[in-house]
Amino acid sequence: MNSSTNIETLVIDVIRRELHAADPKVDARTRLVDDLGADSRALVELLIVFEETFDIDIPDAEAEKIRTVRDAIIAVEKCLRTVDRAVRS
Repeated sequence: MNSSTNIETLVIDVIRRELHAADPKVDARTRLVDDLGADSRALVELLIVFEETFDIDIPDAEAEKIRTVRDAIIAVEKCLRTVDRAVRS
């Protein structure tokens, strides 16, 4: 899970699957609520799937910033870097 491209692809795949977004135009700029119709429950479930998929914990403060696919990618990458640093020390 070291490649940013792989992380982006996995995040988009999770979003498509969990939000039933069949539109191939889902990309980093796609807004989870406005474009994909996610409600608060769907967003919480999405966070849980990210945490399970990537074996991370997304802090509430970070989760609150997630509005777009890009935001989700950044949050996952940031958490993975934190985990990676903890493993190295």
